[in-house]
Amino acid sequence: MASVLSHSDEAQAARISRALRCCIWIPLIVAATSSQAVDLDAQFNRWFAAQTNVQSWSADFIQTRSLNVLTQPLVATGKVWVAVPDRFRWEIGQPAQTIALRQPDQLLLIYPRLKRAEKYPLTGLLPGPLKDALALLDASFPRDRATMERLFSLLSAAETNSTLEVRLQPKSASARKFISEILIGFQTNDFSIAVSVMKFADGSSLRNDFSNTVINHPMALETFDPKLGADVIVVEPLRK
Repeated sequence: MASVLSHSDEAQAARISRALRCCIWIPLIVAATSSQAVDLDAQFNRWFAAQTNVQSWSADFIQTRSLNVLTQPLVATGKVWVAVPDRFRWEIGQPAQTIALRQPDQLLLIYPRLKRAEKYPLTGLLPGPLKDALALLDASFPRDRATMERLFSLLSAAETNSTLEVRLQPKSASARKFISEILIGFQTNDFSIAVSVMKFADGSSLRNDFSNTVINHPMALETFDPKLGADVIVVEPLRK
């Protein structure tokens, strides 16, 4: 039975959708299970094995946002830092126009120019589309195939020019209210992430092309501290 959202739920869903667009989480991948992708199974296993050794990750990126209402996409540059398993920081723009901070129990979206921050809890949410969508943020670096296969279905996998690209779809129907499809591309020689693309249910998309990747370089916890000034207004959009 399809779930029905109230007006309040629809408003919250819109906020969560906007939040997900602001912080395109670290790419993930799920192992192939279809007969057409059997030959790629060893590659997936090697990739999963590599992830178990990842403790931190940083990279530069070019982000391309395509919207139905715009004839030309919006392009921005940025930087991302990740500390496995539950912290990340995305800075979009130079200087940063949007900062997304994932902490163990919350997601913060900070808009320095507007002196505004939005706080989204990642714990204590009731079951439903909002919880399912935010749960995708926790799928940063996959540690095992079983978890990824529980969350995602593999639509296709193809290798071109030493890059393995996979198309994934969230298994949860409520999560698909926000994200319809994910494309991940990684280099087959060193298994580093090259590109991630998220397609949203409204037809818009967000693409990140990564470069200058650094693995397991020590990171100070202060990297993930919001350091909000006294003049920053903090709101909690999901609080009723």
